[in-house]
Amino acid sequence: MVLQIESPAPSIQAETWLRGEPLTSFEPGKVYIVEFWATWCGSCVDGMPHLMQLQEKYRESGVEIVGVAASERAPTADEARSTLDAWLTEKFPNLNYRIAFDSTGEMDKLWMEPSFSFWIPTSFVVDRDGCIAFIGEPTELDEVLPKVLNGSWRTSDQAKSADAERIAEGEPIAREQALKKPIKDRYRAAVEKKDWKTALSAIEEGIALMPDNLGFRRSHVNLLLHKMKDMQVGLPVMRQFVRDAINRNSENWMVAALDELFFPN
Repeated sequence: MVLQIESPAPSIQAETWLRGEPLTSFEPGKVYIVEFWATWCGSCVDGMPHLMQLQEKYRESGVEIVGVAASERAPTADEARSTLDAWLTEKFPNLNYRIAFDSTGEMDKLWMEPSFSFWIPTSFVVDRDGCIAFIGEPTELDEVLPKVLNGSWRTSDQAKSADAERIAEGEPIAREQALKKPIKDRYRAAVEKKDWKTALSAIEEGIALMPDNLGFRRSHVNLLLHKMKDMQVGLPVMRQFVRDAINRNSENWMVAALDELFFPN
């Protein structure tokens, strides 16, 4: 079921609360901003002072902000949690809103995936009745939040149009993600075991399904040249990757090609 305006808000299934008291349920009469973010996301970090300002400005109006760190990068969950805790202490010692940490993927499954939200930061506004009022970029909160508070947002044509557009854009991406997931899961499991033959089989299956997917194409080059050391097969694949990057005139493709040439992982 698609998570959208008027949907009941999912529950908060955080693994750990690093700042503020644990939030077990949404209190009727209060408005919550649930923001998914990460320390490695520049725009997320840049937006944190703004969230602090919103929390201070609207606290007396019953607004509570919850930052959900569900995408931290570290070898283990314990390391991710402790690193995040130290980062918060250093960067935002006076943070005035809750921070939840989750490495299980549960919060993404409850909030991000059913709402077709694929990037961070993403903000969810939960209205006074526990229903979703807004899903989108936090830069829009200055306009949206006052209208949520005065009760005019959810019934407005602007809100309905924006949500319909968001869903229409997200549905094809979600379908593609669903197709890629089993392939990527098989690839990652094989890479962890250094089973390069199985990893290559998974990537070639992905390319056959989505020949224009940058991630699959780059992984194909990386496997052949840098993991399997198969220069006979890998060099022609690399040359084709570079040609395609040039023909597309795409910065992302060019950066990926240059990285595989000079800075492979």
